[in-house]
Amino acid sequence: MINSCSMKRWLCLFLLMAGICDLGWAQQDKVFSQYMFNMMTLNPAYAGSRDVVSMTALYRNQWTGVQGAPQTATFTMDMPLNKERIGIGLQLYSDRVGVFEESGGFVSYAFRINVGKRSKLALGLQGGASSYRGNLADVQTTPGNTGQLDPNFSYNVSKILPNFGTGIYLSSDRAYVSLSVPRLIKNKLNEYNVNELRSVQVRQAYLGAGFVMSLSPVVKMKPSTLLRYAEGSNLGFDANINFWFADRIALGASVRKNQFSTWSSATTDAVIGLLEIQLTNQLRFGYAYDRTLNNFRNVAPSSHEIMLRYEFGMGKNYILTPRYL
Repeated sequence: MINSCSMKRWLCLFLLMAGICDLGWAQQDKVFSQYMFNMMTLNPAYAGSRDVVSMTALYRNQWTGVQGAPQTATFTMDMPLNKERIGIGLQLYSDRVGVFEESGGFVSYAFRINVGKRSKLALGLQGGASSYRGNLADVQTTPGNTGQLDPNFSYNVSKILPNFGTGIYLSSDRAYVSLSVPRLIKNKLNEYNVNELRSVQVRQAYLGAGFVMSLSPVVKMKPSTLLRYAEGSNLGFDANINFWFADRIALGASVRKNQFSTWSSATTDAVIGLLEIQLTNQLRFGYAYDRTLNNFRNVAPSSHEIMLRYEFGMGKNYILTPRYL
């Protein structure tokens, strides 16, 4: 149950309202701090770009300790085929925010074209569906469950949402550029239209880029950035820098801006610390810690994210490039 007797519960109610109303913002895609290590969640054209069979699991606990805060788990797998001219991928995910739950899967296909001795351009498509449920009847809109109930919360929502997306991915041994729109269909999420209350999935576009620079024989630097645009919202972005040491451990930091600019007076949403450990040539562990700087900083000061990746076919003498970072 969600009630309004504490600041944390007010936060849950806000998350609920944000999910069903597009007056301020409509439902947007998931946000990951380790996006640069798991581009399959953003761009279907990334499939097969690592030139190995790659499996990645990621779990994000946003605003730790706050009732109803977002929790997201994803699993992705991709591989090259036909002498690396084709890439295929699979993405499974589960997402919960307050009384809303969504789980689904997408399959990806990428056609890869050589555009130089060391560069490839990939054109990608993905398609799939998700199961969306809003347990609105569980919401307690008045303290003590007394008084007149809001008719907008008198029923539950359950839908199957088909969708498809597209993207392009240009990469070389030292740099990459990514552009994608993972969901093109604006699915309706409820069956009512009362007082302009309505909820739809919005199209969200991503533009990302990064490169690797050797600072010494044992230190590499990888700056990257990700721009996000959702219809009806301001442009948001993440700026990131990572330093790899002996190709085995990486430390980095990010800043995220304008994720919630429609309701928060602070344009900087979080600063992020990143840790990556290449445990073996096949197995990698990642961790991200977000420190909240926007209007939630006193209620929800932190978020945590962990990642595990396992890859088949990584030789002992592989070269560390953006494909493997």
